[in-house]
Amino acid sequence: MTTDLATPPRGAAVELDAAGITTPALRGAYARCRALNAEHGRTYFLATRLLTPAQRPAIHALYGFARMADDVVDAPGAATVEEVVARIEEIRARMRVALSGERDVLDDEPVVAALAHTVDRYGIDHRHLEDFMDSMAMDLTVTDYPTFDDLAVYVHGSAAVIGLQVLPVLGTVVPREEAEPSAAALGVAFQVTNFLRDVGEDLDRGRVYLPADELAAFGVDRELLTWCREHGRTDDRVRRAIAHLVARTRAMYRRADAGIALLDPVSRPCVRTASVLYGGILDEIVAADYDVLAHRVVVSNARRAAVAGPGLLRAVAARHRPGVRRRTR
Repeated sequence: MTTDLATPPRGAAVELDAAGITTPALRGAYARCRALNAEHGRTYFLATRLLTPAQRPAIHALYGFARMADDVVDAPGAATVEEVVARIEEIRARMRVALSGERDVLDDEPVVAALAHTVDRYGIDHRHLEDFMDSMAMDLTVTDYPTFDDLAVYVHGSAAVIGLQVLPVLGTVVPREEAEPSAAALGVAFQVTNFLRDVGEDLDRGRVYLPADELAAFGVDRELLTWCREHGRTDDRVRRAIAHLVARTRAMYRRADAGIALLDPVSRPCVRTASVLYGGILDEIVAADYDVLAHRVVVSNARRAAVAGPGLLRAVAARHRPGVRRRTR
């Protein structure tokens, strides 16, 4: 999907107008991020429809940057690890220049320009972006995680900080630091859900994002996972291990969902809907009898619509209801 930077599509234009983003080149940069979100993050993009139009460009910018970096790490081809590391560090360097405000990077990297504008506008801590880039670099050298504690180091940068980045855009009804633990926890729940859904695809890339000790408790190791993947079959030991990890991930959602009440009322329907949609992936894994190696489970469009419809009604109602003063900083 491509986007003409000079003429954002109508949907993007409405959002950019609502956000007060008027510079043509910057509007185009945000439109590029929106296109990345629409193409690659269907569940995430659907949930953003429940935010106010003024909030959406910032969410798209944060997603677009994360997608750009992730695509560099996972791009197929003959690039060596050294070449990918160099590209990641190039993105990090451009990010730092943009965040410093030393130079206009619109012509060089529109996605990074939209990111820098969002970070400045909402006062997002630069440390969260550095931590994210650190986790992207880890993907190039770390292929297994012995324990959940080891995995937590990676998911802090790849997922928890995403929740922390979007929190200022969502707004809170309490001081931001009070809502940060729940925002980080929901990001981790989303990420672990992706790990469970994508076990086979990650294995194809040489990575296992599930803690080895918890797999071993059910008699599962990389060798067994690889055999199942290669033969398009699963194993009762793998089913039991995945069932255990699904139950553990559901507990993460329960802890994180308690923080939704701390958000600005206009943002709650979006986050609640995203939580239900991502949790629906776990439902599909259960429905597939925990076979995540033969094929990739998906949430049907009908289920998406059934969840998003009521969320949209709640979102509209929240926008027209007298609310509590929101906090973004």
